[in-house]
Amino acid sequence: MDFRFTDEQKMTAEAVEGLLADLCQASDLRRLMESGDARDEKRWTALVEMGLQGALVAEEKGGLGLKPADFVLVAEACGRAGLPEPLVDNAGVAIPLLADIVRATGAGADLLEQALAGEITVAAAHPVNAFIADADTAGAIIAIWNDELFVVTPDAVELVRQQSSDPFRRLFTLAARPSSAVVSLPLPEAQAYLDAALDRGALFSAAQLAGIAQRAVDLGVAYSKERMQFGKPIGSYQAVKHLLATAQVKIEFVRPVIYAAAAATPDHNVFSRSRISHAKIMASEAADLACRTSVQVHGAMGYSWEVDVHFFLKRALALASWWGDARFHRARVATRVFGHPLGADQTFPKG
Repeated sequence: MDFRFTDEQKMTAEAVEGLLADLCQASDLRRLMESGDARDEKRWTALVEMGLQGALVAEEKGGLGLKPADFVLVAEACGRAGLPEPLVDNAGVAIPLLADIVRATGAGADLLEQALAGEITVAAAHPVNAFIADADTAGAIIAIWNDELFVVTPDAVELVRQQSSDPFRRLFTLAARPSSAVVSLPLPEAQAYLDAALDRGALFSAAQLAGIAQRAVDLGVAYSKERMQFGKPIGSYQAVKHLLATAQVKIEFVRPVIYAAAAATPDHNVFSRSRISHAKIMASEAADLACRTSVQVHGAMGYSWEVDVHFFLKRALALASWWGDARFHRARVATRVFGHPLGADQTFPKG
């Protein structure tokens, strides 16, 4: 299997990286955190104008018809920038889930059209997540209450704000059953769509975690070149070099796992699910190690909000359990390992 990215895939990711390099600096994050606003409208408008919200929706439904492998580098770039806005969950998970529901039921097409045009965002609940992210700014919410799935507009639900260690993650629960719904489905009828959403969510969370890990190492390396101790930069000492090199090696090993999982995601079988879970586990570990290492390199000040790495540490902690924690994903890997053949001939997907 050829995991190399095409020129078009690289160009899309580079365009997102360039935009975020201009509009998502640490100073921008601090300004947003101090304001308490849900998003930076200038940055969000620029992202919407790129047309990424329809990336994973079929062309006949008004989307771009791309595959997860086409979007994984974008998710990684968002993680590296610490993007507060819900581009990844909106475009990578919620809008494709809404498109699946619209295709199955024939209802909610107007909401999907608005979402694809960038006029609204979609927030999606999932049984694996305890909360709904960014529901307060969404124009459509895919909610779950007991054994039913609902597609609703914001006026049909009462949201309860929940605390997050990450100041940019806006998390909510429902106070009661939705008062009305555009679509209502028993959970068993929606299970296939929720399973696909879970796979995309876990994959793109892993990609974001890889980006976070790389940014944390980069921040640690930059600081180690500036911080002087005993007349030399601390980065010249072997102990510091080894800490950062170990974290970097971890990142280099996780990237191919994520990219292979992205290529297999559309298969929707036990093999593709285990690849995604493997990627999520490894990416969470890499981001945890990279962030903690960077904090250690920064010394005592690394524990304060004054240091940029703190943004990425908090996001890594939050994403580690988002779309399935380590125990959940180890169980999915175990299903594949103990229930299906192993061996060299089983390493890569067939076809």
